[in-house]
Amino acid sequence: MNRAAAGLLTVGVMLFFAVLASQGLPTVLATLGMAGWGLVLVALFHVVPLVLDAAALRALFDGRAKVGSLRDALLARWVGESANSLMPAGQIGGPVLMSRHLAQRGIPTGEAVAAVTVSTTLQAVGQILFALLGVVLLGLRATHFSRSALGSSVMVASGLLALQVAGFYYLQKRGLFGRLMRTAGRFAGKRDWTHWQTQAESIDRAVAQSYARGGAVTASFLLSLIAWLVGTGEVCLILDFLHRPVGLSDAMMIESLGQGIRGAGFFIPGALGVQEGGYLLLAPLAGLPPDIALAVSLAKRAREILLGLPGLIYIHWSERGWRRRVASAAVRE
Repeated sequence: MNRAAAGLLTVGVMLFFAVLASQGLPTVLATLGMAGWGLVLVALFHVVPLVLDAAALRALFDGRAKVGSLRDALLARWVGESANSLMPAGQIGGPVLMSRHLAQRGIPTGEAVAAVTVSTTLQAVGQILFALLGVVLLGLRATHFSRSALGSSVMVASGLLALQVAGFYYLQKRGLFGRLMRTAGRFAGKRDWTHWQTQAESIDRAVAQSYARGGAVTASFLLSLIAWLVGTGEVCLILDFLHRPVGLSDAMMIESLGQGIRGAGFFIPGALGVQEGGYLLLAPLAGLPPDIALAVSLAKRAREILLGLPGLIYIHWSERGWRRRVASAAVRE
């Protein structure tokens, strides 16, 4: 972990505990305890949007290559989400591990990296639209103050996220990976980077080919957007287990705006503290008290742990198995 990542993680942890302490940590934990074993069901429900995200990734695999099953995509999504949620590398580590995992399962490296890159971009676009849906729902029911303060904040956050996504897309179209490798090569001294440069350029071509497949891109985007919408069911479940059920529109407003706020805090690992602060601001709009708001956020954290820890264990054993296979192949040669 570099100093920047360690510093951001420290900021996130401090913000996380500060927000919880502001409402009384024992009270929040007692409220969360009302969910009991329901937290396991929440984690199981999350498999549904996870499968939809996997299908969105699978749609971008080159059909002519006949490689990469939905199972491969699902395992890769699980790996990526586990890393994004629980590892200090933040939103960078997930896509890297996803690409590596797909490559280890026989998908050409260029195609694996291209599919993950394009899918991540489309998923972010879906997140922006989902957040804007929340702004619309907010505008239909909130007071003038809420519309001008919270609504404007989410709009700004969505705008910043849109600029980042647009910049990321622009760099992809301009040969992102080749440029990165050429830049790295300038600091490599006399070391020969020809092989890596060639591979980076092949990835850029694969990314361009992926975007050129309009049907696949559309399918991937729609599946990602549906996954964001289905995720609303998670909030409904949590609030039911906390004995504070709300209507579907309220749940969708909380989830969409909450995801928008969390997305704006992408630079902090796990958006620690950012997510909690967001739910604390949003809950009153649905008539929920602060302890329920923070319990919802902690229930989501519990789901991340329940699915993420096995995911990290799977990453460890998968890496060990792959290295053994590589070593055995080298010995046979």
